[in-house]
Amino acid sequence: MLQIYNTLTRQKEYFRPIHEGYVGIYVCGPTVYGDAHLGHARPAITFDILYRYLQYLGYKVRYVRNITDVGHLEHDADEGEDKIAKKARIEQLEPMEVVQYYTNRYHHDMEALNVLPPSIEPHASGHIMEQIDFIQKILDQGYAYISDGSVYMDVEKYAKDFHYGILSGRNLNDIVTDTRELDGQNEKKHSYDFALWKKAAPEHIMHWHSPWSEGFPGWHMECSAMGCKYLGEQFDIHGGGMDLMFPHHEAEIAQSCAALGHQTVKYWMHNNMITIAGKKMGKSYNNFITLQQFFNGEHELLSKPFSPMTIRFFILMAHYRSTVDFSSEALEAAEKGLSRLKEAYSRLMTLKPAEKTNIELFDLKEKCNEAMDDDLNTPIVISNLFESAKAINTIYDGKATISSEDLDKLQSTWKTFVVDILGLIMDDTAGSTSNNNAYKGAVNLLLTIRQRAKQNKDWATSDEIRNALTQMGFTIKDKKDGFEWSL
Repeated sequence: MLQIYNTLTRQKEYFRPIHEGYVGIYVCGPTVYGDAHLGHARPAITFDILYRYLQYLGYKVRYVRNITDVGHLEHDADEGEDKIAKKARIEQLEPMEVVQYYTNRYHHDMEALNVLPPSIEPHASGHIMEQIDFIQKILDQGYAYISDGSVYMDVEKYAKDFHYGILSGRNLNDIVTDTRELDGQNEKKHSYDFALWKKAAPEHIMHWHSPWSEGFPGWHMECSAMGCKYLGEQFDIHGGGMDLMFPHHEAEIAQSCAALGHQTVKYWMHNNMITIAGKKMGKSYNNFITLQQFFNGEHELLSKPFSPMTIRFFILMAHYRSTVDFSSEALEAAEKGLSRLKEAYSRLMTLKPAEKTNIELFDLKEKCNEAMDDDLNTPIVISNLFESAKAINTIYDGKATISSEDLDKLQSTWKTFVVDILGLIMDDTAGSTSNNNAYKGAVNLLLTIRQRAKQNKDWATSDEIRNALTQMGFTIKDKKDGFEWSL
C-alpha cells in the first residue's frame, strides 16, 4: 500500500483518499515570465510520477497544475513590480502576450520531458472573481483588514485561533525576526501580514475591479481559490518545491483556515531543491540553466547537449525529497546509465523464448511495487531494473534461456515501470512513427553498406562509416549474424 511523506505531519503515512470517486492533486505550476529551468523540471517530473503511479494503482486522478500569470511580485512579498507586467513593459508587449509565449514554451519543454499534461491547468488571471470571493470570506470571518484599498491577512489575530507555522515549523517570533522591511509596508498593521489584494498603482497595467479598489490578488490567493474551485473544500494532495513551503504554502493554509474554518489539504508533498555548488538553482540567484540550454548545450557549465530523457533520468536517479547537486559530469553519468537501461530494454524486447527458464529471476514487479509504495522511491526502482538487466544480458548472449511465460512477464514489467511509470522514452528518435522508421532505416542502410564493404575487404569504406557514426554518438557491435547499434 502506498506510503507518502506528509510534510505537514513530518512522517510517512499510508495514502487513503478522501473521496471515493477520485484523487485530487494540486501542484503549483510556473510563473510564466521566462523560460523553464532545471528547477522547474524537478517538481513537474516528481508529480508526474505521482500522477502516473496513482493511475497505475487504479485511482481516477484529477490533477490540477496552475499557471501564475498575475500577482507574483519581484520580492515574492507585497512590494515591487509584478514580474509579468515588468517583462511586458520592457519588451513593449501586452502582459498576456508574455504569458502566452512562455506558457507555450513551458508546454513544449514538458512535452519533451514526457511530463503528462494535467487534468486542469487554470490561470490565476482567469479566476479573479473566485479570488475576490475567497478574500471576502476571510474579511467576513475577521481575519483580514482593509488598508488604503489593499486587503491584508491579520496574521497576529489568525495566530490566536489557528497554528500559523504548522507546515514550515516556524513560530511567529521567528517570522518577525526574519521579515524584511520593504518600502510601502506602513499600510500594514505588522510587517509579517501578507497581501490578499493589492491596490494597483496608476502605472500598473494588470488590474481588476473589486469592492476595495482597482487592483490585483496577492500571489498566495490563487492556489487557495482555484484548489477549492476544482477539487473542493477538502482534497488529497498539494505539492510543490520545498522553497514554496514558506511563505506560499503556509499562507495558503492560513487563508483556507481563515475562510473555511479548516484546512483543505490532507497530504502536503514537497520535492527538494536542485543546487549548483551547494546553492539553490533559481532565477533569483541568477545561476539557473534553462531546459532549452540543456537540450542544445549552449551554456558555459555544460560540456555538451543533453537529451530530455537524460534530464528526466538524472532527476529520477535521486529520491524526490533529497537534494540533487548539478554538474555536467553528473549528467554525463546519467546519460551512460540511461544508455545501459535502453540497451537492456531493447535486448529484452528481441529475446526469443525457450522451453524453460534456466536462470534465476527475482520478482521484479514485486520489488518495484515495494519501492514505489515507499514514498515513490524511484532510485530503488532503477536499481532493481539494472539488477534485472544482468539476467537479460546473460540470456541475450546465449548463456541462459527463458520460458515464454517468464519472458512475457518480464517484458510487461519493464514496459510498465520504465515506460508507463518512470515515463522514460526508450526510442531515441521521439517523434512520429514515420520519422522514426526513416531514421532507423537510414542507420541500418549505412551499416548494411559497411557490412558489404567488410565482406569485399574494403576496409577504408568500412572504417569510414563506423568512425563517422561513432563520432555522432552511435555504439556499433558486430555480431556473427549481422550488427547491433544504439545511440
